Amino acid sequence: MKVIKHPEEVLKAALISKDTKLVKLYEKFQPNEKRLLNEAFQPESLLFKPITLHSESDWISSHPESTQDFAQFYHDSRRNTPTPQKNRIYVQPIGSFGDSRISTDVYMKWLQDYCEAFFCGLPVKILKPVPVSHTGCAFRVNECTHNLQIHAGHLLNYLKKKKPEDAFCIVGVTMIDLYPKDSWNFVFGQASLTEGMGIFSFARYDSDFYSANYRGVLKTAKKLDPADYTIFDGYYTPEITSKLLLRSCKTLTHEIGHIFGLRHCQWLQCVMQGSNHLEEADRRPLDLCPICLRKLQSVLGFNILGRYKALQRWMEEEENTPEADLSNQASSGLQKPVKAFQQSYDWVAKCLDILQQ
Repeated sequence: MKVIKHPEEVLKAALISKDTKLVKLYEKFQPNEKRLLNEAFQPESLLFKPITLHSESDWISSHPESTQDFAQFYHDSRRNTPTPQKNRIYVQPIGSFGDSRISTDVYMKWLQDYCEAFFCGLPVKILKPVPVSHTGCAFRVNECTHNLQIHAGHLLNYLKKKKPEDAFCIVGVTMIDLYPKDSWNFVFGQASLTEGMGIFSFARYDSDFYSANYRGVLKTAKKLDPADYTIFDGYYTPEITSKLLLRSCKTLTHEIGHIFGLRHCQWLQCVMQGSNHLEEADRRPLDLCPICLRKLQSVLGFNILGRYKALQRWMEEEENTPEADLSNQASSGLQKPVKAFQQSYDWVAKCLDILQQ
């Protein structure tokens, strides 16, 4: 295992900058906010720890990238920034989610509320789910895993046509596996950052996906008709477990973070770290390191204490999905499965302790 441990002065410069203007901006933070942010360069911080690489297949080992400190982010003229006219995050569900116990409406409401807490200050709107047939995308059966896949690039073209006028970005989410082109095995997601769009699949976040018992394997070997989407009727949808919800929240906020201009984090353990495989993705924390937090705060202007309180409220185990926010069919009063969020909940509580001193 390799540990990426930056010197204290490097982390301090990455967070605060040596640019006089940016230092003055940093000084405008409240003392309690600076206490939390300064944990970035405390050598023995229990909140923000160095990145650990477990194998050569991990992202940083196999995808060398330049780092992005706060100053580089702040001065990047190419990044997308919300405006009063374009300030909504839209999420387009494609296909069905959940099982007989948890409906698409319930699952999407959980994701909506989490994104609104994470991107504190921007409204998130869930669009009406559409079947795969409405997208007109190509599809195939994966030769290795024998599950259905839909074409990521075609879905981006579909989202481009659907993007509302007031959208900062639009992201499609699906429980169906994705592929970007015929020569590729699969892809977790694909995005067009300049156009504020992304499509992401949670199919491989099902704990059984790689097992011999995976129920999404197609038994038929018949040749698919490219115009016949009935093969998606009743196609297997995994159970919405606590772990799948956790993985979904990580992926959605990570990818939307890219649309804001946040590059892969190489400073500290952070949800913006890249990941090559599920094991590495699971090691990422649920939230941002102080350097990436300052980047997002500079765009949205949120109160840091208020944001952490919102995240904590979302993870409260006793919080049920309000029936008024759901369709009649979905208003079942189901309890949000937050067991897998316990470590993140405890971490947020420690952050709040510092912020409330």
